[in-house]
Amino acid sequence: MDKDIKNIVKNKYKTIASTNCGCGCGCKSKNTSDISKEIGYSDEELVIVGEANLGLGCGNPVALSKIKPGDTVVDLGSGAGIDCFLAAKKVGDAGKVIGIDMTEEMINRAKATAVKNNYKNVEFRLGDIENLPVDSESVDIIISNCVINLAPDKDKVFSEAYRILKTNGAMYVSDIVLLEELTAEQKNNEELIAGCVGGALLVNDYIEKIKKAGFKINILSENKDLSKQQYQGIPLKSLLVEAIKTK
Repeated sequence: MDKDIKNIVKNKYKTIASTNCGCGCGCKSKNTSDISKEIGYSDEELVIVGEANLGLGCGNPVALSKIKPGDTVVDLGSGAGIDCFLAAKKVGDAGKVIGIDMTEEMINRAKATAVKNNYKNVEFRLGDIENLPVDSESVDIIISNCVINLAPDKDKVFSEAYRILKTNGAMYVSDIVLLEELTAEQKNNEELIAGCVGGALLVNDYIEKIKKAGFKINILSENKDLSKQQYQGIPLKSLLVEAIKTK
């Protein structure tokens, strides 16, 4: 089943990478800029990222992160690179940003954008966020935007994030969490699986999995309006958390 879920997600995001159609959750009438502004991106940020904005995500983890010049940052599920390019501005020439994505078409698109815009401090690696191609204790900050809900084994994702972070490093995650259990039909709906809902967890279950991996958690923001904006009233919200590796 895990393999089936990953294939559903890969196929969906392969299509998005080639068509620029980022919203599969009932907001097709909106353009990507409007969608991105609803979830927290500024006009200035959208100018910076340009064609990397596909209208994906459920928040803006870079905006609330504590990225500093010289940091090494990893983006879990980097897609076309929108958050990587924003993070690159914050880490500067002395820092480094690594985007990880399991969809080859997204990686290729992000690499092309990096070359086109002369980003020297960003690289993109093909990989699974349940088995990160990153050295242990080598990263200052992790960011992730509406991706962990797509992973079948979320415990493995959080344990991998803990592994690659340095002590006192932090993870900033914006993700979809449920306010009520989905029906069995919803959980098995391929559109909802690929659209960040079918595999989402109840909010308390999600938070407990982060704590179980060893992190100290701070809730930074939540957006209940997202349910009406993009998800046709399904009882959910986006949650942005800071998870700190204290030892």
